[in-house]
Amino acid sequence: MLDERASTEAARRRTFAIISHPDAGKTTLTEKFLLYGGALTTGAGSVKAREGRRSVTSDWMDMERQRGISITSTVLQFPYRGHVVNLLDTPGHRDFSEDTYRVLAAADAAVMVLDAAKGIEPQTLKLFEVCRERGLPLITFINKWDRPGRDPLEVIDEVEARIGVVPTPLTWPVGLSGDFRGVVDRRTGDYVRFTRVARGATEAPEETLGAAAAEATEGEAWTRAADELSLLDEVGADHDDELFRAGETSPTFFGSALTNFGVRLLLDAVVDLAPSPSSRLDQGDKERPLDSPFSGLVFKVQSNMDKAHRDRIAYLRVSSGRFERGMVVTHARTHKPFATKYAHSVFGQERETVEVAWPGDVVGLVNATDVRVGDTLYLDEHVAYPEIPSFAPEQFAVARVRDTAKAKQFRRGVAQLDEEGVVQVLRDLDLGDQAPVLAAVGPMQFEVAVHRLETEFGAPVELSPTGYTVARVTDEVSTVPLRSMRGVTVLQRADGTRLALFESKFWLDRVVAEQPDLVLDPLVGNGLSG
Repeated sequence: MLDERASTEAARRRTFAIISHPDAGKTTLTEKFLLYGGALTTGAGSVKAREGRRSVTSDWMDMERQRGISITSTVLQFPYRGHVVNLLDTPGHRDFSEDTYRVLAAADAAVMVLDAAKGIEPQTLKLFEVCRERGLPLITFINKWDRPGRDPLEVIDEVEARIGVVPTPLTWPVGLSGDFRGVVDRRTGDYVRFTRVARGATEAPEETLGAAAAEATEGEAWTRAADELSLLDEVGADHDDELFRAGETSPTFFGSALTNFGVRLLLDAVVDLAPSPSSRLDQGDKERPLDSPFSGLVFKVQSNMDKAHRDRIAYLRVSSGRFERGMVVTHARTHKPFATKYAHSVFGQERETVEVAWPGDVVGLVNATDVRVGDTLYLDEHVAYPEIPSFAPEQFAVARVRDTAKAKQFRRGVAQLDEEGVVQVLRDLDLGDQAPVLAAVGPMQFEVAVHRLETEFGAPVELSPTGYTVARVTDEVSTVPLRSMRGVTVLQRADGTRLALFESKFWLDRVVAEQPDLVLDPLVGNGLSG
């Protein structure tokens, strides 16, 4: 049955992710969005979460708070200007690009945060390629303009040169980086002057001035900005909605998340420019209209967010129709019925029971033990959305439990981390679970896996590095000759996929050249993970 309200509600949704290199200010910007969206209250000198329970809402894991980095993804929903904003916070560390890749499967747009002094950094490039792969429109925020940095024209030139997307500044800074006064809103020509507040704990007061008043107030800083704006006008660096949605241009904003300068203008742009949810293609490239019966894609699984309950949450992005708590839907992979009695809306680590959700919203399904990343749930008409591919691991280590009395906890913990995608778990075809091989994109994934196995599952772990460096997908027929070779092994994932591991790319290339009949397919994420 069609639900006409689904399209109306979807039009009010903005579901987007924030991507950045570590330390560019992503977590700070996330918190300030929540402040401006009214989802946070102010505390003594810092931004506090609802009811003052946490200072950093999006970074909930102990390791994140200890190191000041994001290594998990979270979902934050809040109202703003009559819209519902679903902010998908992504890991900033390069070793967790695969988690970002999964989260971006649930987003309709992305905000790319750049450090004004550093510009495009390696992780920025990697994450941009993920956005390009996903076809996501990109809004750029050049952060930390309150600190010494580079010339603004130099920064936007670098963006175009390095990632091939044309920046179209909608605001322009007045005052050199490190002496930030305010911005010119190119859409209106007005000068928005900011006032610093103590530790950025409240919204930054803004004063809007015309050109004449701005020149009288700011003098040389205004004259310099006006000259730069003339250059932008001459080259036609103006926003075009069609080019933006096609991924060819990126509306660009300048500001400082720490002092709240420019945050409101950026959040307004997300609401005004980012696309609302639209029909999604299924595995057969057929559109599932928004007003079709309910369907959704599971893009993330996370356990033990609530240490008191030791539960497991599957994050599902609603793709069509109306989600109602308690409805019985069909699990596309298993074809079995699935009850949605325990459904939550998620705000970082906090949760509330959700009764109804619409396209673009994210629902947390609690203790959905049979649901995996990439699964589709639907009502009535069958649909299966494209699965989310795994990245090619580059580092491999054998995991063993140090206390054999904890073997059961070890096996349960390893299986859980495998389902979440913290690491990939590979098992020897003969030995099974005795000494699984953990496969990761980067070393921090191993650190997180060991930390969580020990603290959440009570299983002390010893990791032994292996000599393998590259993986390819193979099949049963190719397994026998591959396992007979020196420097090669074949292991199996929980989903039955067989991976051939090689000690070097050179050896892989030689085997491919000498035995072209063997199945050695790259993983889909190969080009994005390294």
